Amino acid sequence: MTIAWRLLGFCGLWLIFTGWNPGSWMIGVPSVLLATWAYGQLVGDSRAPSAARTLGFVLFFLRESVRAGVDVASRILRPRMRISPGFQTYRMRLADPSARVLFIDSISLLPGTLSADLVHREEIRVHALDATLDLAPELADLERRVGRLFGEELTKEKHGHV
Repeated sequence: MTIAWRLLGFCGLWLIFTGWNPGSWMIGVPSVLLATWAYGQLVGDSRAPSAARTLGFVLFFLRESVRAGVDVASRILRPRMRISPGFQTYRMRLADPSARVLFIDSISLLPGTLSADLVHREEIRVHALDATLDLAPELADLERRVGRLFGEELTKEKHGHV
């Protein structure tokens, strides 16, 4: 993300938070400049996702969130549905730290899953409502999508099931 886009984004946030009051820019200009500088220092060389990839992931996220909600609601409303809670371990392949955080946080959008623990910085323990199902293919698909968002291409053949 270029400095100009960062500046524009932080200016937009300032306008959202403070409104159109011109007097607020006495504090706003230094705040926006400081935020732009701090963002550059914190993110460093990490590849920022493009707008198109971000939109694609947001649409995927919304679709999967609805699917997960329907799945959990149907398990509650139909007590005969299989529930066999337990944990599965998955080995992450993402290199970018920001991508890893988004992946771990996004696991909960998959039906009946919740990220529970990070083991050895490479493996994640996932709680599932039905641990008899193999979560690795769905986790690998999610990891590929997050990787693509951050410019990492992960192969389909090899997924991180431990």
